[in-house]
Amino acid sequence: MSKSKSKNPEVIEIDIRRIWRAIWHRIWMAFIVAFLCATITFISTHLFVTPKYKASAMFYVNNNSISMGDTSFSLSQGDITAAKSLVETYIVILNSKSCLNDVIDYADSDLSYGELKSMISAAAVNSTEIFEVKVTSPDPKEAEILANAIAYILPKRIASIVEGTSANIVDYAVTPTSPSSPGYTSNALLGFVIGFVLAVVIIALKEIFDVTIRSSEEVEQCTDHPILASVPDMLSSHQSEGNYYGYGQKPRSSNAVNKKGALVGKNISFVALEAYKLLRTKLQFSFVDEIDCPVIGISSALAGEGKSLSSVNLAYSLAQLDKRVLLIDCDMRRPSLAAKLQISKVPGLSNYLTGQNDIFSVIQNCAMDDENGFDVISSGDNPPNPIELLSSHKMEKVLSQLRSTYDYIIMDLPPVGEVSDAMVAAKLTDGILLVVRQDYCNTIALSAAVSQFEFIETKILGIVMNCVGESAGKYSRYGKGYYSKYSKSYASAYAKAHKNSRDQGRRRKK
Repeated sequence: MSKSKSKNPEVIEIDIRRIWRAIWHRIWMAFIVAFLCATITFISTHLFVTPKYKASAMFYVNNNSISMGDTSFSLSQGDITAAKSLVETYIVILNSKSCLNDVIDYADSDLSYGELKSMISAAAVNSTEIFEVKVTSPDPKEAEILANAIAYILPKRIASIVEGTSANIVDYAVTPTSPSSPGYTSNALLGFVIGFVLAVVIIALKEIFDVTIRSSEEVEQCTDHPILASVPDMLSSHQSEGNYYGYGQKPRSSNAVNKKGALVGKNISFVALEAYKLLRTKLQFSFVDEIDCPVIGISSALAGEGKSLSSVNLAYSLAQLDKRVLLIDCDMRRPSLAAKLQISKVPGLSNYLTGQNDIFSVIQNCAMDDENGFDVISSGDNPPNPIELLSSHKMEKVLSQLRSTYDYIIMDLPPVGEVSDAMVAAKLTDGILLVVRQDYCNTIALSAAVSQFEFIETKILGIVMNCVGESAGKYSRYGKGYYSKYSKSYASAYAKAHKNSRDQGRRRKK
C-alpha cells in the first residue's frame, strides 16, 4: 500500500517574516534589556573605572627652509612634507629611553620608563607641522607636571640630535579640571546598543530554533497529511474559569466544574461548532461504501492537546445527523471522558475486558438536553496492564460486534508520543485523526507521531488543528470573517427552535 512519508523534522527552515514578527512583537523586551545594560554600564563605569586626566603641550616643527618670522615667505610642497616627516622623527626621539629618563629626573617622579611611556601619546595636529604631546594620569597635577617636563626636555633633546631643526613650544600644559576618561555617556550609549543588539540576536535565534507549531503552514512543513479542520481557541471566551480543563488540567473551583458543558456539545462557540461540522463532513468522504461502521481513532503527539475534547465534540456532531455513535475512552492511564460528560467512570472498558461486566452494562447514554445523544463506554477502573487489554482478542471481537449496532465508533486513544497504547489500539481502527494544539505541539513531536502510525501501516485521515488563534494560517482566517456574520442569527434561530421543541414536548405530555 502507498503511504505518505512525514517530512524531516530536523531540517530547520528559516522564515524571515516569522523572525521579523517575533522581533517586532518582543521589541519592548529588547529595549528593556538595552536600558538595563546601559544602566549597568553607567554604574559600573562610575564605581570601578578610575578617572583619568589629560594634560598636553604643543610644539611647532621648524627647519631652515621655513621662516615663520619673515613678513614674506614661500612654502613648497617639499618643505611641508619634510616638516611632517620631522614630526614622526620627534615622536621617536620623545619615546626614547634617554629622553623619558631625563623627563622623569626633571619632574622628580617615581615612575619607571615603561610606566611613563604608557602614559604618553603624541601625534600631528590635523596633518600640520604642529604636533601635540599628551600625558594621561589619574592625578591631574602629575599630568600637568609631566607634560611641562616634556616641553622643557624635548626641544633640547631634538636640537642635540637633529641638526638644523628645532621644536618650538606653542602651548605649555595646564592642570586639567575635568577627567578625560571614562566617558559616562558614551559608555552608557555603547551598553545600550550592545544590549539591544544582543537581545535582538537572542530573540532571532530562539525563533529560528523554536519548533513549536504556530500555524497551519508549519504543520504542512512536517507532514503531507491534510488539515481537516481548525478549531478555535475556546478558552478565550471562558477565561473566567481560570483554566482550560479540556487540556488535562484540574479545575480550580467547583464553579469551573459546573460549567464543563461550555466546551462540549451545543454550548461551544459558533465557529467551533462549524469547525466540527466541517470535520464531520470530511470524515464522511474518507471511507468507502464497504465500511458500514467506521472505527475512528483520535490521538495526539503529546498529552494536553485536546484530543478527548475533540472526541466528544466529534461524537456530538455526528449524532446530530441521527447517526448511532459510540464513543470509547481507550485512555485507561489518564481517562477524562467521564469527567467531561458527567457520566460514571465505572464500570467501563477495563471492567468488560477483564470479565467483570458484560458489554451492555458498560454502555452509557449521553444525551445533552433535548439533543440527539450518543453512547459512551468510559475507561473503567485503571488497570495495571492497559496495553495488554487493548491488544487482546476480546477487544478486537467486541469492536466487530459493535460495528453491527452503530454507524460510527470513535476511540479516544492515549497520546502516541507518551505511551505505546495508542499504536496497539490504532491497529483496530479504520483511520486515525491527529489533534495538534497550536502553540503547544512541536514539529518534531508531530513528525514522530506520524512516523509511528505510518510504521504500523495505520491510515492517517488527517490533522485537526486545535486551540487555533486568529492568525494561525489560511485554515483559520475564514472563520472570523465569514462565520461571525451568521453567528448571531444562528444563535437566535437555534434558541427559537429549541424553545419550540420544548413546548411541543410539554403539549404531548398534557
